[in-house]
Amino acid sequence: MGLAPRPEAARVKAVLHGGIDYAELEELGLEPSQVLDFSANLNPFGPAPVVQRVVRTLLRESPDAVARYPDSLALRLRRALAERLAVDTESLAVGNGSTELIRLLALAYFGRGDRVLLVQPTFGEYEVACGIAGASVVTEQLSPGRDFELDVDGMISNIGRWRPKGIFLCNPNNPTGRYLSREAVERIVESARGALVVLDEAYITFVDETWDSISLACGDAVEQMGSLVVLRSMTKDYGMAGLRLGYAVAGREVICMLRRICPPWNVNALAQEAATAAIGDDDYLERTRKELSGAKRYLVRELSAMGWPPVPSEANFFLVRVGDAGQVRRELLKRGLLVRDCASFGLPEYARIATRRPEENRRLLETIHSIDFEVKCK
Repeated sequence: MGLAPRPEAARVKAVLHGGIDYAELEELGLEPSQVLDFSANLNPFGPAPVVQRVVRTLLRESPDAVARYPDSLALRLRRALAERLAVDTESLAVGNGSTELIRLLALAYFGRGDRVLLVQPTFGEYEVACGIAGASVVTEQLSPGRDFELDVDGMISNIGRWRPKGIFLCNPNNPTGRYLSREAVERIVESARGALVVLDEAYITFVDETWDSISLACGDAVEQMGSLVVLRSMTKDYGMAGLRLGYAVAGREVICMLRRICPPWNVNALAQEAATAAIGDDDYLERTRKELSGAKRYLVRELSAMGWPPVPSEANFFLVRVGDAGQVRRELLKRGLLVRDCASFGLPEYARIATRRPEENRRLLETIHSIDFEVKCK
């Protein structure tokens, strides 16, 4: 008889994500450079020039930075983030992408017998993290009939019924792109006293009109609001997904616990240097955000004119009801374009499309137009 894993670990199912599947491209005879990726919700303008310079300089002039262990506390990066966000350094933890922080939070606070509330459809790693920790998941289901807008009153009612130990809120939500107001989040947190509420703002930079969540996590409102953790992902903002960098903002007790169970040296030296440099490049981030916002409006308008009206979204990505999304994905990929088939979200009729540069969006539209009508609307 073989060695058996923990039952909780054995029950965990792998989650599909956006992005290129390199084995799939190999089967199709495609190189990654031949594919325009509309399936991953990243800044399509790539790393800022200052980030590229820092990485090149580090490799060329400071080889010891790669040869030695990185700063396990990422102190320089955390100080730069603390200054930018106007918070204490001890209110910040950094991770190898926000996904690592999601798992660490689940391991630190959830266990067998605990309920964790998820708003579905949403990012699949929340459920994976809960499964690893042994917690059970209860769900608040979003309805296509409401354009996937959350029924806040209904959710608050269910919080009172289920008494969850934790709640994950993706804001803006992935894959729907819907963005909750400050009032909605405050009401949810206030109704869930005693629970850990994780507000995942991985795509917050791509929302045109935002509100300040940081003060709810570690400002004067903490005593009244309860335990709130804000997660953010710098790699999506700055087009550095290959370097992996996310951070958490919360009260000191939560951050202390995260750092206690975090693996040492979890953020590599290149990611720390690149992120520290990126923080000061406001012009790049604002310029690319504005360009992306305009590109999205054009893409939404043109898709609607072609009979594919996107679901309302406040983020840089959106859902489109296309019929057989798996078939649409395959037909587009054969032509070097990748969109996200949302069957893994329980939405097999929907594709998720992330906005790219204007010329790339035009190529997507032209390709969709050229595909047989039955493929698009089946």
